[in-house]
Amino acid sequence: MSEWSQFSPGDSAPNDGEYMEIGENAFHMGINNPKIITLKKGDKFPDTSNHNRKWKRKY
Repeated sequence: MSEWSQFSPGDSAPNDGEYMEIGENAFHMGINNPKIITLKKGDKFPDTSNHNRKWKRKY
């Protein structure tokens, strides 16, 4: 089974690492100054800047 690639506020982090905020059109437009957070496995994702955004692992 594969790992999810996008996470909502309140979801648990699957692995240690840095996660960044992405928007609904992030592929085309990007986000200026996205939030970047560091979480440990099992930590909960915090709220995003707005309700249309999600968290994604930063590579």
